[in-house]
Amino acid sequence: MLMPINPCFWKVAWALVLYACCPPMAHAQDLGGLAQALRGASIIAQDSENTFLGKIDNEFSSESVFNEFGNYGSEFSSSSIWNEFSSFGSEFSSYSPFNEFTSTPPMIVKNGRVIGYLTRNKFIRGSLSPNILRALKEEY
Repeated sequence: MLMPINPCFWKVAWALVLYACCPPMAHAQDLGGLAQALRGASIIAQDSENTFLGKIDNEFSSESVFNEFGNYGSEFSSSSIWNEFSSFGSEFSSYSPFNEFTSTPPMIVKNGRVIGYLTRNKFIRGSLSPNILRALKEEY
């Protein structure tokens, strides 16, 4: 079930619009703003168990999706969005952010509220591409 989007969504959405439309010099500042808006957010699957898929945090955090040695950042972990063979990372899984046709992508949750969805599906309102998330790694 989809949850209502909170006002923080608009901050993230505006940063994505700026990223897509503005000259490259503006991107660094806008990515920093997007990174700040997402810092500490959790990624939660829309499966029957609402599986926790990690946090958007620096690469040294054990729960970070950027920690390549942790459960949520490793390309080999079954609970990682970066594992292309897992239910949460495969381009064919309905729970994966890499499935561009899914209607049930992972939610981005901050302070108990859905602020967006991690997905390549451009038709989902509030979507953030996992490729942009990966580009944000240096901001943490």
